[in-house]
Amino acid sequence: MTDQPDVQRVQTASRDNSTVIDLREYKKNKDPLPVTFHRRELDAILRIYGRMVGEGEWRDYAIDHLKEKAVFSVFKRSGEMPLYRIEKNPKLAAKQGAYCVVNVDGRILKRGHELPQVLKVFDKVLKLIE
Repeated sequence: MTDQPDVQRVQTASRDNSTVIDLREYKKNKDPLPVTFHRRELDAILRIYGRMVGEGEWRDYAIDHLKEKAVFSVFKRSGEMPLYRIEKNPKLAAKQGAYCVVNVDGRILKRGHELPQVLKVFDKVLKLIE
């Protein structure tokens, strides 16, 4: 038996030795979990989203949890390209900041280490120019 009953382990035997493999670590290394938004991050994003829906600027959204980053996309109409993407990329946390807001052209409007500071870009009047 192991000293940790909640951890599944597999023991493989070979001619000379045996190896113990932790299945959780093996699965995590083989297929890493996607990056997700935490509850407080989603609360802040949905607060902005609700305000913009009330103003008639936004109408739909999509959330993507990818291996490298999490993306919250907002749309004027669901069949179009997203007006803005709010991205969380943990690999950039030590450098430029994990959070950024990207517009429809792919330009980064604001980037930073803290989500509330990055979301202040929506406090300014941003309008889509056609």
